[in-house]
Amino acid sequence: MTSTEDIIGRTEINDLEAILAVTNTDDATEHAVPSNAETLFTWDYTKGARPALEKLYEKAKTSQWNANDLPWHLDVDQAAVVVANAAANNRGVGLDVAGTVFESWGDKEWVTLGIESQNWMLSQFLHGEQGALLCTAKIVQTVPWIDAKYYASTQVMDEARHVEVFSRYLEEKLSGAYPVNAHLGMLLDDVVTDSRWDMTYLGMQIMVEGLALAAFGFMHQMTTEPLLKQLLRYVMSDEARHVAFGVLSLKEFYADLTQAEIRERQEFTFEAAVRMRDRFLQQEVWERMGVPVKDAIEVVMHDPNQQIFSRMLFSKIVPNCRKLGLLDAGDGWLRERFTELGVIEFESLPDTEDEVDAFALAQGESVPV
Repeated sequence: MTSTEDIIGRTEINDLEAILAVTNTDDATEHAVPSNAETLFTWDYTKGARPALEKLYEKAKTSQWNANDLPWHLDVDQAAVVVANAAANNRGVGLDVAGTVFESWGDKEWVTLGIESQNWMLSQFLHGEQGALLCTAKIVQTVPWIDAKYYASTQVMDEARHVEVFSRYLEEKLSGAYPVNAHLGMLLDDVVTDSRWDMTYLGMQIMVEGLALAAFGFMHQMTTEPLLKQLLRYVMSDEARHVAFGVLSLKEFYADLTQAEIRERQEFTFEAAVRMRDRFLQQEVWERMGVPVKDAIEVVMHDPNQQIFSRMLFSKIVPNCRKLGLLDAGDGWLRERFTELGVIEFESLPDTEDEVDAFALAQGESVPV
């Protein structure tokens, strides 16, 4: 397991050997982690203490949707989707494979890679959503405010629905699931086992959900497959509320923390950022296809499209960290780390608290039957 100190202490955050050393060798269908948190009752039911949270709760209650109403009757031809997506988005343009492990590849191999990447990506979304389901149930138990418990309970239902739709899409429309990526799995374990309720918020609502919101948006833009496009639009509207919930809650709590406590949260944020970036190198795909993993990743990391995607994953996380005061606390420690990751450019983008209404409007029409 890679510790925070291992990641922070790396002389090179792009150390490929260190990234590939993290692997998932557990093929069990169940995974148990200890829960160290106290279940907290509150007898204070006062309304009006946090009007922004109450507004978000009202929005959540009226924004529920039924997974069964998505157009599941639509056929999905994975190979055709890969070809259409590549044509629509100029995939592969600017990627030089001469002298690499991909030099002998033809259309068949590239299409197979596209199919496996679809399977892998949707599998990781599924695993992340189950992590969000469990973490939000924990937040209901551990957060001290009744208005936060109210909202978190609606997110539990949202996350159950997300697990349902991603699982169903994988089973009915795609061609093979992948186990949880080791980098993602370790982060989920850390978030679940930490006894402090705000760390569950930070790890899940800000980091995992924030990255998912950006990844879903990127995939929604890139895909030509109508069922997936519809599914992602509705999931994104939910996710925007979830991230806003984290920003609203932590903004209040962090105002009273000491500098030492803030630094601990900065370090956790950086650790989570590196782990999530590393998981998108999809080393499991290369293993399944019989391609030397290190050689493949070294090529892919120079793909202009992959570089854009890797940076865009942080387009929601960085402005939300700015809103929480984490970027510049402690002489800008986290700002320096995000600069090293090459993602500080996103700090001036709107944070998710300000964007949540726009995501709701984008959902727009009712789900077609």
